[in-house]
Amino acid sequence: MTAPPARRGPARDRAATEESLRDAALRLLREGGVLAGLNLREVADAAGVNRGLVYQYFGSRRALLRSALRRQARRNAADAAAASAGPMRDRLARLLLSNVRHPEAIRLVTLLVLDGDDRPRILPNRGAGRAGLAAEAERGALATGDVDAAHAALASVIYGYTLFREHLAREMDVPVEELDERMVPCLEALFTRSPGG
Repeated sequence: MTAPPARRGPARDRAATEESLRDAALRLLREGGVLAGLNLREVADAAGVNRGLVYQYFGSRRALLRSALRRQARRNAADAAAASAGPMRDRLARLLLSNVRHPEAIRLVTLLVLDGDDRPRILPNRGAGRAGLAAEAERGALATGDVDAAHAALASVIYGYTLFREHLAREMDVPVEELDERMVPCLEALFTRSPGG
């Protein structure tokens, strides 16, 4: 009687394996960059799991990235909720700095959109975000009365800055943390109206 083949490492449950695969995908994207592509075999190898499991659990690269995006969005939800309270200037600063500290969701949305996926939401908190901007416009605190355009412009600035901040800092020969701090008042100036202004 022959012994069963030895297993590679301890047995894992599905949730732990999926988590390892999401982590490996994000790590490979950070290390290799978006344009290097994301090879599912490399993801499985980096996660230390059987290559067939990545296909069995996710089926495709997009499905894996969408799953990683959902996880990141849940992690960022608390910051987003906190950012929706308080004065507009504080909300803008918190929103920018939260995304800069945890850029994975923005990177994933960008990658999926560039890959032709129309599912990701660029404005994941569309209803509440728009309502908050509309309330600011009604009070005269928003720099424009066009709430939809302000929402699109705000998302564009946050996405663009989050994606390019390190490159911008290098080009400007400014420490990235300093540029982050300087962006906050600039963002406030772009989107808020001074009292009586």
